[in-house]
Amino acid sequence: MRHLPVRMARWSARHAGRAIAGWFAFVVLCLVAGIALGTNEATTKDFWVGEAGRAEATATEGGLERSPTERIMIRARSGELDMAAAGAAAQDVTERMRDLPEVESVAAPVRSKDGEVLLVSVVLNGPELKGKKNVVPLLEQTAAVGADHPHLVVEETGSPAISKGVNDQRDEDLALSERISLPVTVITLLIVFGSVIMAGVPLLLALSSIAAAIGLSMVASHVMPDAGVGTNLILLIGLAVGVDYTLFYLKREREERARAGGRLGPEALVELAAATAGRAIVISGLAVIVSTATLYLATDVIFSSLATGTILVVAVAVASSLTVLPALLVVIGRRADRLASRRAARRAGRGKPVRAGKPETGRVFGALLRPARTRPALTLCLSVLVMLGLTVPALGLELIDPGKDTFSRDIPAMRVYDRLTGSFPELFVTHEVVTRSTPEQAAQVKRALEDLGRRAQADPLFARAPKEAESTKDAKDAQDAKGPGTPANPRTAAISEPTVRTSADGRISVLELSVPHPAPSAEAIESLTRLRQDHIPATVGQLSGVETAVSGDVARGRDYVSHESAKLPLVLGFLLLMTFLMTVWAFRSVVLGAIGVVLNLLSAGASLGLLVLVFQGTWAEGLLAFDSLGAIASRVPLFLVVILFGLSMDYQVFVVSRIQEARQNGMSAREAVLEGINRSAKVVTSAAIVMVTVFGAFVALHLTEMKQMGFCLAVAVLLDAVVIRLMVLPSVLLLLGERAWWPARRPGRTVRAQEPAAGSPADVG
Repeated sequence: MRHLPVRMARWSARHAGRAIAGWFAFVVLCLVAGIALGTNEATTKDFWVGEAGRAEATATEGGLERSPTERIMIRARSGELDMAAAGAAAQDVTERMRDLPEVESVAAPVRSKDGEVLLVSVVLNGPELKGKKNVVPLLEQTAAVGADHPHLVVEETGSPAISKGVNDQRDEDLALSERISLPVTVITLLIVFGSVIMAGVPLLLALSSIAAAIGLSMVASHVMPDAGVGTNLILLIGLAVGVDYTLFYLKREREERARAGGRLGPEALVELAAATAGRAIVISGLAVIVSTATLYLATDVIFSSLATGTILVVAVAVASSLTVLPALLVVIGRRADRLASRRAARRAGRGKPVRAGKPETGRVFGALLRPARTRPALTLCLSVLVMLGLTVPALGLELIDPGKDTFSRDIPAMRVYDRLTGSFPELFVTHEVVTRSTPEQAAQVKRALEDLGRRAQADPLFARAPKEAESTKDAKDAQDAKGPGTPANPRTAAISEPTVRTSADGRISVLELSVPHPAPSAEAIESLTRLRQDHIPATVGQLSGVETAVSGDVARGRDYVSHESAKLPLVLGFLLLMTFLMTVWAFRSVVLGAIGVVLNLLSAGASLGLLVLVFQGTWAEGLLAFDSLGAIASRVPLFLVVILFGLSMDYQVFVVSRIQEARQNGMSAREAVLEGINRSAKVVTSAAIVMVTVFGAFVALHLTEMKQMGFCLAVAVLLDAVVIRLMVLPSVLLLLGERAWWPARRPGRTVRAQEPAAGSPADVG
């Protein structure tokens, strides 16, 4: 692997045209293959986790699975509701919906207790996850009914409409993040390089890498189903690492060009850069890939999708840096040499001396390094104390699985949902008790479930749901028997006994219990606990040989959090081990491996602490435009720790590589640390600015989970680039001296990689 980047750069430099054409052909091929195969989307069963997952699997086996349901509300635009007019609108809704192929059944209208709202429930055909695609015709018909009845407000909500609204909002948010991050990235690159062409190269390669990775992810989804989040992450990570890797390579080529002073041709300069920056890019990319791969250990379709997207885009970004980037640099270098020759000739004609370029030394960042250089022990202690202080709030971390109650109210369906649950609070949450028994026990199980229903209704945490026809196919048959022109008869939401549904073979039964509290609330969570620990053991739990499990919105969320919490030690353990082994492999130093693990833990801990401090409370709601969940989205900490370890390894590899190079060139341990960090500080800081911009743009998004993710990533990169790499790391290395490289031996004084003859290809392989 050591000489692979050089060999690839050599071929690319000698065959620049073919390398560039080959890269863009590869990108097109990836996109064409992805579009041809399409995306294999995850199905409902791919999300089943824990007891709730077992309950849903059992219910599906018996044909009693949850169906996507929409609610159409009819209310007066002002004043009291005219029931005659509302009934006519309800009949119009019923007839229109029943004519749609996407609709399975339409329930009889239900009137709210205050008499101000008439509700029509519509069950869609197909599985739950397909609802967000099938709901579009329903929304169109609802709008048409509203237009035909202008004195009434006819509006629709439900999980399918909300899911569609969330997807639409996410697409708008991603477009917004691109409008924010791309200009800042371009400006940063212009400042770093002072050239439009050189600034455009990192952006071009990052965007082409993203395009290729999206195509490959569509192909990969046929092996691992796509949970709908992979593309978002490819855009987020792809722009960050794609620009970073190209930036490191470009800066090194610029250093070699300045050092050579015109004595070397573009091909030789590219090979020299490949021997150093190219190897660091490969190691860094492998570190990110290995770190991210630990997410597969979570055995969760969402984390697997996130891991696949990240691994693909990082691998493609590394490949672009090793293949097409050297070719582009040679083409640009030849053009620059021609321009330089013309300028030199003009200066010589005017009698002015030709000035050789000077290598960049990063002097601007010397001030940031001064504390570690002059007082390493004090700097180390203070920096570590600050990072530990920022970590303290993470000890109070609370996790929540964000459901529809937590989505932005900028989504129209969410505002309707709030009005729906205000008029029909029993529609907040439904617990589904699922049993499996022998057919001979069916009657006994039914009696036990009915007893369970009566006990739940006597519990103040539960509510009696109106008897709505969408829960069974019998409702459709009953409505069909009346004839398509029969008007639905409004009735007041009545208190009734919960009904038990049983499969045709009598083996599986389902009981639905309503809770008049939102899913994230303490009351809803307590109702689930009481159901599982008290009511079920006292009723159906007394029956021998009967399997019982509970699902529903609350159960799904709680079981998902428990599942992730159980997997966290395994993922974190492997992550620490892989980080240690990758560092030891890269630098042949056990001490550096241990230092890398500790520094990554400091960076991740401090960023999680700030995440808890900002998002778990309410003080920053107005500042960052979010509604606090009182907790952190359950997927965020595990995902962030894994990604942060990978990104931290980026900076670790690039900084320590420069130190190692200086040490191998004969500098003392102290000189090597100062030289390596001084030379890498500017490029690392520039890369950090790009990453902070890309991640920070997600704070402007609507979805709280994405806000939390973007905030934490941006803060972590900033802390890592400034505090860890400019204060903690140099302080530790200066204090340890040669001991930091144990068990590697002190290298003898060596000559820097021999520079090839001017204009000839380098041979540093």
